[in-house]
Amino acid sequence: MIERRTYTRVRRFKAGSIVFNDAASVFDCTVRNISATGACLLVTSPLTIPAAFELMIEGERHPCAVAWRRPDRVGVEYQ
Repeated sequence: MIERRTYTRVRRFKAGSIVFNDAASVFDCTVRNISATGACLLVTSPLTIPAAFELMIEGERHPCAVAWRRPDRVGVEYQ
């Protein structure tokens, strides 16, 4: 398998929030791993996650775009 990531991701199991629609919509998620350029999020349904949103982790907001989707996970790139 070829590694396509530029930066190594570090495993984390932190609570996070997916914030969009001018903060009117918020979904909880679990941050499974994180790097300087993105993260892997554990979600209940990846289909309800918009293509662009803000990821909130420990009070910090990161503008994100979805890079890939799996049945229970979403990979995001920071914008």
